[in-house]
Amino acid sequence: MRIFIVVDCYYPSSKSSAKLIHDLGIELLLRGNEVVVVTPSDSIKNSLELSEEEGLLIARIRTGKIKEVPNIVRAWREARLSSSLWRKGKPFFQGQSFELIIFYSPSIFFGPLVHKLKLLWKCPAYLILRDIFPQWAVDAGVLQKGWAYRFFRQKELDQYAAADIIGVQSPANLEYFGKELPGHHYHLEVLYNWTTLHEPESVFSHYRSQYGLQGKVVFFYGGNMGKAQDMDNIIRLACNLQNEPNVHLLLVGDGSEWGRLKASARERKLANLSILPGVRQQEYLAMLSEFDVGLVSLDRRLQTQNFPGKILGYMYSSLPILASINPGNDLRDLLDKTKAGLCCLNGDDETFHRHALTLAKDASLRQRMGYNSRRLLEQNFSVRSAAKQILAHFQRSSTPQFTHEGDFAITCR
Repeated sequence: MRIFIVVDCYYPSSKSSAKLIHDLGIELLLRGNEVVVVTPSDSIKNSLELSEEEGLLIARIRTGKIKEVPNIVRAWREARLSSSLWRKGKPFFQGQSFELIIFYSPSIFFGPLVHKLKLLWKCPAYLILRDIFPQWAVDAGVLQKGWAYRFFRQKELDQYAAADIIGVQSPANLEYFGKELPGHHYHLEVLYNWTTLHEPESVFSHYRSQYGLQGKVVFFYGGNMGKAQDMDNIIRLACNLQNEPNVHLLLVGDGSEWGRLKASARERKLANLSILPGVRQQEYLAMLSEFDVGLVSLDRRLQTQNFPGKILGYMYSSLPILASINPGNDLRDLLDKTKAGLCCLNGDDETFHRHALTLAKDASLRQRMGYNSRRLLEQNFSVRSAAKQILAHFQRSSTPQFTHEGDFAITCR
C-alpha cells in the first residue's frame, strides 16, 4: 500500500509530533508499505525538496516559520498551510497515487488539502487527533469565543469532515464529540500515542556532571512549555522544594512560556530549577536515561483531555511519572491502576509537593514505578499496535474494520 502522511513538523524538529510520525512511518514501512511524509519547512531554499531518510521519502515544502513566532503571525501562516502546500506541491502530488492519507492534528489547517488529495487519488483519510483546538485555548484563557474562535472552530470542523476515521488519544476525548458535536456523525476510535520499543543507542550520557547534579534526585520535564501546561505549577513546586538540597528540577524544551518561565525562576532565585532550550531527539533520550522522575503538568482549566506525548519518553526510559493534571483526565486512572507514578489535580500544590517528596525519598519506589511505567508502554503504547490498528481499517475489503488493541481500549462509531 502507498501511504501519504502529512504533519506540520518532522525531523530534525524535537517536537513530539515529529517523533510520533517518524516512528509510525518506519513501522508502516517495515510492514511492507511505501510511505511518503509531507511537511512544511522554513529552512529549505527551494519550493519543494525531496530526500530519502531511513527508507521514507520526505517531501519538505517551503513555508514561513510557524513555530516560535507571534501568535497572529502563526495563525496567519497556519491558516494558509493547505493552500501553500497545495500550490507548491501540486506538480508532485499530481504525479503520485496513494491508497491512504494519514494526517496529524495539530495543525487544524490540513482539512482543505486532504479533501483535494482525496479527490485526486480517490482514497480514504485517517486523522490522528492529538489536540482539540480551539477548545483547549478557550479553557486555558488564551482565546475568547469571538470571531477568532469561530474561525478556528470552522477549521476544526473542516478537518473532521475530511477524515473517514478519527483516532483520538484518550477515552475522555470521545465525550467531547458527544457533548460538543452531537449532531455530527464521525467514525471515532481511541488511538493511543505510541513509540518504538527499540531506540538507537543514545549519545554518551554526561548530564549530571555537566549541570552539577551528582547525588541529586532529578525531576525531568521535557517538551512544550505553553499556556496549556501551566508552567507556573512547576515554579510553585520548585519553591516548595527549596529546602530539599538533594532534589533538582530540570526543564528542557521550548514554547510560548519559555522566556517568561526562565525570568520567573531567575527573579525567585530558584537554585533547584534549571531551564534549558530544546535538544534533538537522540540527546533528549540520553538525558532521560540519566535522570529519575518524569514530570507532567496540565492546566486545571482544560476540559479536553490528553495523554501528553512526553510520557512516552518517560516510559521508554523506565521513569516513574509525577503528574499534576486537569480534572477528568484519564491519565490519573491509568497511573493509579498500573502504579506507574503519582498523580494529583493541578492546583493542589500540597499533594503535588507531597508526591514529589515521596518519590525523592524512596529509591525502591522509584524503581518499582519505573518498571511499571516501561511495562505500561510495552502493553499499550507501542508503535506496532498503532500501525496495526490504523491499517486494519483499510484492508482490501468493501467494509471498513473498526478494531483496537490494548487493555484500556474504547472503540465507537
